[in-house]
Amino acid sequence: MEIIKYIGKKLLTLIPVLFGITVLAFVLGVSAPGDPVEAILNPDGTQIVSERDYAIVRERLGLDDPIPVQYVKWLKNAVSGEFGRSFFTNKEIEDQIAYRLPYTVKLACFGMALTVLFGIGGGLLMAVCRDTWVDHLLRTVSTLFLSVPGFWLAILMILIFCEQLHWLPTSGLHGFLSYIMPGITVSVSTIGVCARLTRTSVLDEIGRQYVTVASAKGMKARMVTLRHAFRNSLIPITTFLGNYFAGILGGSSVAEVIFNIPGIGNYAVSAVQSRDYLVVQAYVLFTGLVYVVMNLVIDLLYLVINPKIRVGEKAG
Repeated sequence: MEIIKYIGKKLLTLIPVLFGITVLAFVLGVSAPGDPVEAILNPDGTQIVSERDYAIVRERLGLDDPIPVQYVKWLKNAVSGEFGRSFFTNKEIEDQIAYRLPYTVKLACFGMALTVLFGIGGGLLMAVCRDTWVDHLLRTVSTLFLSVPGFWLAILMILIFCEQLHWLPTSGLHGFLSYIMPGITVSVSTIGVCARLTRTSVLDEIGRQYVTVASAKGMKARMVTLRHAFRNSLIPITTFLGNYFAGILGGSSVAEVIFNIPGIGNYAVSAVQSRDYLVVQAYVLFTGLVYVVMNLVIDLLYLVINPKIRVGEKAG
């Protein structure tokens, strides 16, 4: 019952956040540079657009209405899950998002799996082997991961694994192999951050009194680290990973564009380039909702990770 009340309170506090997201999404769309009417009628910039044709298209798109009226109409449709049609493809935007979302989810899950495996695993290994050559080596590697730009790594992997070795497809969708290089691209810097965060969090817990007591009872140091310190260090790690996962679900534009994955991020980049602001608005709103939902999930995970945290305290 307390959990239900807690979720209810969280949802109430999210109402102004959601309203702010809708305003931001709408403003970013209508304030985007360029004229969508001009882009529709004169996409290559070589034609002369008549005032009559311009006025007809502008009225059809509803751009003659005052900005507040446009916002109310857009919000009403967005609440019902309707974002309108793309200016250029004339396809329903919500259908396009539903079609592209699975590709982004696959990329996000693969990137998350790599981050958990090598980020948390590497950080835990550094904590267990602190101040040894293993610790120093992995810290150096994590720093290197942090320093590598994603787009540069993507191009380098294409040159090596596609053009030279012919092990992986350059772009497009060819099953599991198509997500290996994009997954590495979106996760490599995050692995470095996660490894360092895990190491720091675990070492902070190792210095606490309950770890000293467990060690005094004869429990081996590595067992104390794994059974006690690691579990209690999961809260900051969970927060970091939750926001990272939400970011990829919102679309990893660089990886999706370079590797030609038809995901949400690729869709958003195309919309920005073509000044398709209805798509931009839908993308910003979708991304904001993903972050809101993920933060709610993170708060609930706190209660699972550490049952000693009372719902009333978290709600406050």
